[in-house]
Amino acid sequence: MELDPAIAQLLEMGRGQPPLESMSVADARASMHQRLELLRPLAPADIETQNLLIPSPAGSLPIRLYRPPDVEGLLPVVVWFHGGGWVLGSIETHDNVCRFLAQEGPLLVVNVAYRLAPEHKSPAQQTDTMAALDWVAADIVAHGGDPARIIVGGDSAGGNLAALGAIEARTKGPALAGQLLVYPVTDYPADTMASYAENAEFGLTRSAMEWFWAHWLDENAGPDAQTAPLRAADLSGLPPAYVITASHDILRDEGVAYAGRLEAAGVLAAHDAVEGVIHGFFSMPGLAPISTAAVQRAARWAASIGA
Repeated sequence: MELDPAIAQLLEMGRGQPPLESMSVADARASMHQRLELLRPLAPADIETQNLLIPSPAGSLPIRLYRPPDVEGLLPVVVWFHGGGWVLGSIETHDNVCRFLAQEGPLLVVNVAYRLAPEHKSPAQQTDTMAALDWVAADIVAHGGDPARIIVGGDSAGGNLAALGAIEARTKGPALAGQLLVYPVTDYPADTMASYAENAEFGLTRSAMEWFWAHWLDENAGPDAQTAPLRAADLSGLPPAYVITASHDILRDEGVAYAGRLEAAGVLAAHDAVEGVIHGFFSMPGLAPISTAAVQRAARWAASIGA
């Protein structure tokens, strides 16, 4: 299938950038912020936001709350972990996505600024994930969120952290109502994943993913069930999942595989396989109609959990 015309145009605008793995971490971070700045004017402006610092084992963890105006009662809560290969991204780079999710649900969205690699290697990010989930379960009712309807979510590396958080919370708590996994990283790049070869020309590359993993893991450490959820021995008993994959994304096959593993384990797993789109398309609502529609579907699924 061909790329969606709006997505193809956005991809072409990004041509000519140096390969990610050739850049310093600082330059890669700056580049990501610059690209996503064009999305900021398109995000819903009337969403109520609040910046907070919450406790975590490593100190204070910054979060931003998003709530649509004029909505009464407790809202379902999406705890969102941004993409960026555990190295890039921030509350600001994914501010637009969180605003759209809050509006389209309606939802209370918690955007988490977890620590980044390589300054903080794994499991710092998993620790921050659980700290955010624990805080939400304990305190979100004071901010208008329903603690019985907590959905953990994220895109790419954030989807990885969301999936790992759901697995850890299964035994340690808190109780989760759902997991929203947008083209999640579920395993280390493997030759068995055809999407790595088929989609190498559409932005994200194998070399970039290897660069991310190398920054995230300690030297000589390999992926395991603590970092790659597809390697978990048992996925039973997890909350319902909504898994989004992109047709022209190197991560497509591992997302498909994870959705299949969840379903085989008896988990209620909906798979939204979006055609004609690339990795990162979910971060483009307002720019590409196909992206806006995907965010709307995800938000409405989250809003339906426990309703």
